[in-house]
Amino acid sequence: MEFDQTLNLPQTDFPMRGNLPKREPEILEYWNQMDLYRAVQNTKIGKKKFILHDGPPYANGETHLGHALNKIIKDIIIKSRSMDGYDAPYVPGWDTHGLPIENAIIKSQKLNRHEVGVVEFRKACAEYAQKFIDIQRTQFKRFGVRGDFAHPYVTMDPSYEAEQIRVFGAMAQKGYIYKGFKPVYWCPSCETALAEAEIEYETHVSPSIYVAFPIRDGRGVIDQDVSIVIWTTTPWTIPANMGIALGPDFDYSVVSVMGRKLLIASELVEKVLQEVGFSQEPYEILATYKGRDLERTVAKHPLYDRDSLVVLGDHVTLDSGTGAVHTAPGHGMEDYLVGLQYELPIFAPLDDKARFTNEAEPFTGQFYAKANPAILAALEEQGALLAQKTLDHQYPHCWRCKNPVIYRATEQWFASIAAFREQMLEQVEAVSWAIPWGKIRLHNMIADRTDWCISRQRTWGVPIPVFYCKECGEALFNEQTIEHVAELFAEHGSQIWFAKEAAELVPEGAACTCGSKHFRKETDIMDVWFDSGSSHMAVLRKRHDLAWPADLYVEGSDQYRGWFNSSLSTSVAVTGLAPYREVLSHGFAVDGEGRKMSKSLGNGIDPMQVIEQMGADILRLWVSSVDYRSDVRISNSILKQVSEVYRKIRNTFRFLLGNLYDFTADQKLPYEQLREIDRYLLDRLVRLQEKCITAYRDYEFHVVFHAVQNFCATDLSSFYLDVAKDTLYVEAADSAARRAAQTVLYECLHTLLVLVAPILTFTADEIWRYRSDVSEPSVQLIEWTELPIEYRDDTLARVWGQILAVRDHVLQALELARQEKRIGQSLGAAVHLYGLSDEMRQRSSDEWKELLIVSEVHVHGPAEIAPKEALYGEHVTVFVTEAKGEKCPRCWHVRQDVGANPKVPDVCPRCAEILVQKGLL
Repeated sequence: MEFDQTLNLPQTDFPMRGNLPKREPEILEYWNQMDLYRAVQNTKIGKKKFILHDGPPYANGETHLGHALNKIIKDIIIKSRSMDGYDAPYVPGWDTHGLPIENAIIKSQKLNRHEVGVVEFRKACAEYAQKFIDIQRTQFKRFGVRGDFAHPYVTMDPSYEAEQIRVFGAMAQKGYIYKGFKPVYWCPSCETALAEAEIEYETHVSPSIYVAFPIRDGRGVIDQDVSIVIWTTTPWTIPANMGIALGPDFDYSVVSVMGRKLLIASELVEKVLQEVGFSQEPYEILATYKGRDLERTVAKHPLYDRDSLVVLGDHVTLDSGTGAVHTAPGHGMEDYLVGLQYELPIFAPLDDKARFTNEAEPFTGQFYAKANPAILAALEEQGALLAQKTLDHQYPHCWRCKNPVIYRATEQWFASIAAFREQMLEQVEAVSWAIPWGKIRLHNMIADRTDWCISRQRTWGVPIPVFYCKECGEALFNEQTIEHVAELFAEHGSQIWFAKEAAELVPEGAACTCGSKHFRKETDIMDVWFDSGSSHMAVLRKRHDLAWPADLYVEGSDQYRGWFNSSLSTSVAVTGLAPYREVLSHGFAVDGEGRKMSKSLGNGIDPMQVIEQMGADILRLWVSSVDYRSDVRISNSILKQVSEVYRKIRNTFRFLLGNLYDFTADQKLPYEQLREIDRYLLDRLVRLQEKCITAYRDYEFHVVFHAVQNFCATDLSSFYLDVAKDTLYVEAADSAARRAAQTVLYECLHTLLVLVAPILTFTADEIWRYRSDVSEPSVQLIEWTELPIEYRDDTLARVWGQILAVRDHVLQALELARQEKRIGQSLGAAVHLYGLSDEMRQRSSDEWKELLIVSEVHVHGPAEIAPKEALYGEHVTVFVTEAKGEKCPRCWHVRQDVGANPKVPDVCPRCAEILVQKGLL
């Protein structure tokens, strides 16, 4: 008799190995054919919306690991909210303007932007951006991201550009937009102004010099033969010096040393004398003054025949330097502000490439940084250079070209943040911050900000919609002109600004206050942060499937200075409110040792290569495994560990599917007919569901990862499924015990499947299509349904906690017996239990046999003493022997009554009864 043919062995075509790189594209094509995004959205009509507004990635290259982390986090949120019953549309976007694309075009196509026509150059930029939109779109889909990729938002679209112009106009109408001549961050390499959001700080080596400015007019307060000592790390700004700032309440001493009289802050005398090499020389304090006593005294510029006015400033500190601050209003914001107070000239003798102009002879034509040696030599020749060293410090760099930037006074367009700063700070308080320090970070950035430089001296971007009168030079921009330009952009795109003359762009009848009707166009474009920062108006308020404000913004932590900030600025300026209800940020991907990924280190990981080798679900599972709120580590070894977790989860699903081949939902047993072990597993399942759904709502996907992994490995594989195999395989197919176990397996399969679907998006759909009892074509069309409340049983959980503690100790004893070769498989063992609690002793030997997967269990009374060879434990003492009898070839239990049934003499009575009842003989 072939006994194995009478067993209820698992039957499934679901493959053991995922082979995700091959199978995922097939599933992706299936989604495309059914238009999964639209199918999901059609089921959500009328439901409460949840809007996650996509921060647009930049369209200038293929995707990297940062894209994968960001997009997968967003996709998990969208899918989990959708399965939680919300209408959660996802409209992806792309940021398309800006300098990197200009540079890429110049490099790849060998174009000279100053020679080629501006219209042709912009056309090449647009084509370049569109190329990478298409590439990134394909790759985002391959990540498993579900979204309206057929209708994304793109910042170079005419409709978007038109709304951006209207945002500018709304801010202008409120008086927040103005043009001014003031210092801004300037990138000599990119030849454009920059905003604070475009600045990175990197270690830089700068000259460190001490310079003496001789007093020219002491105004009867201080002698003419005294020199004020300043310290600076930017010698190149000395030609632009217009003043020296002192702290009004600081004490300043006139120090006589080495035949010179030097004015230094009293607290810093010793330190400065050491720095300039006078520490071993005798010195004398001749006089002491308060800073305010010296206000408006006049020093002489060390290189030019002009005055350097002594002024007072609260920005002066005694943390470093001399207490006397070299002041060049054209090259620093604090210098500029104090310069306005004292009416100092705003002087910045550098051109767009940061080369000195004729106003800075004899340094004309020299690049600012390369001119430092010449300036130092000139200072030394005049006897003004007291000391020169070098200093390693954090210095601002352009985050596009990575080169150092300078402060340079130029004429720029600004948005006055100070005008609505208090409203912004109020909205920061009103927003929910998923990461508390994010609120503090953004608050501090806004609190210290006065203006936002929104103009750029480049070509590829949205132009600032301002006209200038050719007669008097007055700027023309009002509600009429702004709306007219917006309508032109909506129809033709911003390209029309560069293709047409001003006369063709101004509204009919437009005239200057001087009466002239002849205008020229502004040539500057807007900061790209103004582009993306207008998306809440251009997208959320304009698309019928979205809503304003967004429920959530999710981006990397660098966006507190970027998109989070610019979006809040434009939104508060126009509406008075924040564009988002909640903000969530994530860290950055670093290598396995915590190092930043870079080409030089060769430690970068290409997400598409990971997908080609392992599959997107491995990458998605990795994202879910990390606490992404800080930097996250990834390496090949980490991905292999994740793959192993995936394998265990997949095999759990395979077991569940295989043992439900002859089971349908209408065969589920009522809860009260389930065995205690079945009900306990449902208690574990309902707790898992509660934990996971709460974690999804809190964006804590690593909690889901660990909870599901633990449930599959511990509650199912190591416990319930292991115990249930005997019932599932040996009992009659339609027996109550087997149907009870299948009822639990059915609940586990469905619940686990919908819980992991937002993360293992491909695998979940693959499994879903192997189910014969579902009508929906994708699991993504399903919503979470809470399991019956009766499944949660605290008393049962307590009791089974004790049972499992006993079981764990028995398993240790069995493993020791196996190692000592006293038994083979556990079914060859007889287990003796001593010292059980009264509650545990009430359970029958048959119950313990099933739980422990052994052939014999002997429960001993409290007075019985265990052999000294037993394994003693807190909850039970265990002694293992070899079971007596013969092994049943069908169920593998060792019994003394194998062959007792004459009708089936080769098997145990239990198996014989099953075979007889089913007529399998």
